Amino acid sequence: MATNKTVFFMIGILLVVLGFSMLIPYTIQIIYNENSHSFVSSSFVTIFVGILFILANLEKEFKLNLRQTFLFSTLAWVMVAIFGSLPFLLSPKEFTFSDAFFESMSGITTTGATIITDLDKSPKSILLWRAIMQWLGGIGIVVMAITILPLLKVGGMQLFKMEGPDNTEKILPRTVEVAAIIISTYLVLTFLCGLFYWLFGMSIFDSISHAMTTIATGGFSTHNDSIGFFKNSNIEIIASIFIVLGSIPFISYLRFAQGNKKIFFEDVQIKGLIQLLLISVLIMFLYLLFIDYESNILDKIRISSFNVISILSGTGYVTDDFGLWGKFSLIFFLFLMFVGGCAGSTACGIKIFRLQMLLIFLKNQVKKLIYPNSIIISKYNNQKISDNFINSVIVFIFSFLFIFLIIAMLLSISGLDFLTAISGAASAISNVGPGLGDMIGPNGNYKAIPDISKWILSIGMLLGRLELFAVLVLFFPSFWRN
Repeated sequence: MATNKTVFFMIGILLVVLGFSMLIPYTIQIIYNENSHSFVSSSFVTIFVGILFILANLEKEFKLNLRQTFLFSTLAWVMVAIFGSLPFLLSPKEFTFSDAFFESMSGITTTGATIITDLDKSPKSILLWRAIMQWLGGIGIVVMAITILPLLKVGGMQLFKMEGPDNTEKILPRTVEVAAIIISTYLVLTFLCGLFYWLFGMSIFDSISHAMTTIATGGFSTHNDSIGFFKNSNIEIIASIFIVLGSIPFISYLRFAQGNKKIFFEDVQIKGLIQLLLISVLIMFLYLLFIDYESNILDKIRISSFNVISILSGTGYVTDDFGLWGKFSLIFFLFLMFVGGCAGSTACGIKIFRLQMLLIFLKNQVKKLIYPNSIIISKYNNQKISDNFINSVIVFIFSFLFIFLIIAMLLSISGLDFLTAISGAASAISNVGPGLGDMIGPNGNYKAIPDISKWILSIGMLLGRLELFAVLVLFFPSFWRN
């Protein structure tokens, strides 16, 4: 019988892994003589609590049923965010708990929103920890999207179920098997990204930090000016390529390794992502041409391409303050924030496949108006899909937008202006990072917003990262009844 002990046992393992990860920034503290032991102290506390969780929840057999799987999905992210905030709390920079938790949640959800105002002068150990948090969050959400969310049937994610048994009690061995392949792919992509960053001008430290946040489509940088700090078009090209690689379904890498060499050219979702990117870049290029922003045509192409890829994927790297481009750019990038990348990738947002499903639904409705007696069979990626399946996707999309409006209203009540509240809500629930306006725009950060706003945004990040319903279901009394 599956019990909550399995949930807390697995969380204990996660905390132990997180604790040992903290020893990596500790070596940076030693190398750069930062005269701080914040990471070794945080590591000790995290590992100790993790071991307690493991020892207190030992069982002969570990199983997860549907309820425990939902519970684990949310508790894992919350607990990692709490313990991930310890290095910030113990840092000489003197973070408040609200700031530390916000930074930690932003990292583990690969959002990229930050409260740190002087990244260039911040301890390198803190900068590396932010990158590690996003890298771990990227792995976590990919494993979850391929193994857990399809079983929970969250927002149509069952479409991306790996071949294997449907029984949730067999999720643990399946997760371990899939996670091994994903981590291997993740490591290779991270290594290649870091290598190219270093070859084209980044320092070793910057290349490692940015490689982790690029593949995770997280967007944390080691400089206030983000990727724009390097003023290097080659670095922008490398970032764009690896952001796209992080935004396509990792299940495609698995199937490629299994022998399907045409998967990247046949997958409907990947083709949809590329088409949307090309159309969006063209629109932004024509707009920059219209307003005569930058005199060089190649610069217009470079700026429009990089910023569209960064915002659409939810990465949030910036090279220019697109808030200065005019009101159209604000509306357009706000739209891209909602879209996001592919399901089963490190990207966030509503996801490409759901928009494709919405288009299929609209197309079917038009056909039914023209041919009322016709029988319409819908397919996606050569898979037959039912009307109930399409309806569940549509419910997710409207729920996503409804919760966005609630978050925006709460932010307005907490004291934020209209543009900051709207863009902050969109950025949080879509896990993008930078918002719009002077305060949280590309050249700003979240330090000055009220603490209550930071907590609202943190909840929004969690909801967006875990596909809404995996969190919301925990608040229904019927969920807890046996």
